[in-house]
Amino acid sequence: MATKNDDTTVLASNRRARHDYTILDVVEAGIVLHGSEVKSVREGLVQIAEAYAHVSRGEMWLENMHISTYKFSHGVGAHEPVYPRKLLLNRSEIRRLSERMNKERLTLVPLDVHLRGGRVKVDLALAKGRKKEDRRAAIAEKESKIEMRRALGRQRRGKPE
Repeated sequence: MATKNDDTTVLASNRRARHDYTILDVVEAGIVLHGSEVKSVREGLVQIAEAYAHVSRGEMWLENMHISTYKFSHGVGAHEPVYPRKLLLNRSEIRRLSERMNKERLTLVPLDVHLRGGRVKVDLALAKGRKKEDRRAAIAEKESKIEMRRALGRQRRGKPE
C-alpha cells in the first residue's frame, strides 16, 4: 500500500488506465460498501482493472469491481465479489459527467481506490480511449521526457554524455 499524501492510503490502482486512455478530468467519489467489503478493501483484496462507471436513473454506478470475500465472514455476513456498487456524488457532478460522457463519447474509469479519513473513496477519470498509434506516441513522448531528465541530471553533476 502506498500513500498519496499525508492522510490518504492507496489500496488498489488501475495502472493500465493511464496507458489505454487519455485522462481529461478526475473526480473523487465515495462508494457504498457492506461491512465485510470494507474489511476486504482495507486488506487490499480489491481489483479495478476491468471496472467502469456509468449513470443509471440519475445515480452513478461502478461495474466489474472485484472485492474478494472477507476470510472471516460466512453466510449472512458474506458478500458477492462482483456486483454493481453505488457511487456517492453530488447531483450536479453526476449531471455534468453524464452530459460530457454523452456529448464527447467519453468513459469513466477508476484510477485508484484509497482510504481518506477512514472512508473508502474512488478516483474516477473522465477519459477518451487511445488508439494503438496514440499509445505508441504517448510511450515515445514519456521515454523522451525521461531521457531529457537523465541528461539534465548528468549535466548538473558535470558528467560527460
